[in-house]
Amino acid sequence: MASHQTSREALKAMWKKVLLGSTSFLFAASLAFAGQADKAGSWAGIVTDSICGAKNAGPNGAACTKECVSKKGAKLALYDADSKQVYILDPQDKVTGHEGHNVVVKGTLDKDAKTIHVTSLAMAKANGM
Repeated sequence: MASHQTSREALKAMWKKVLLGSTSFLFAASLAFAGQADKAGSWAGIVTDSICGAKNAGPNGAACTKECVSKKGAKLALYDADSKQVYILDPQDKVTGHEGHNVVVKGTLDKDAKTIHVTSLAMAKANGM
């Protein structure tokens, strides 16, 4: 009986180690993936809206962008002509008033939400940046 009890305790101890190791691995993996969710950087483009996107990207679309935001619930966004991507800009108050402007935005990109969390915004120079 003593040997049966010892093997049971050994098995129990082994499962505790496996469980602890698995938990540690999953925690480390979640931290690694969480770090990849947001990418810091800067993006150049034109402030447009989330409904019309590239179609309103430019000075001629500024009035339509303002209307889509105020009356249709669109969000201000950045159209990046190089990547042909439209990114929602957050917080909105940092970009309000720049509709149709060619800007450089700094912040972090949430790829899943296609959202740039803006830390700063500056008008782009005439040569593109």
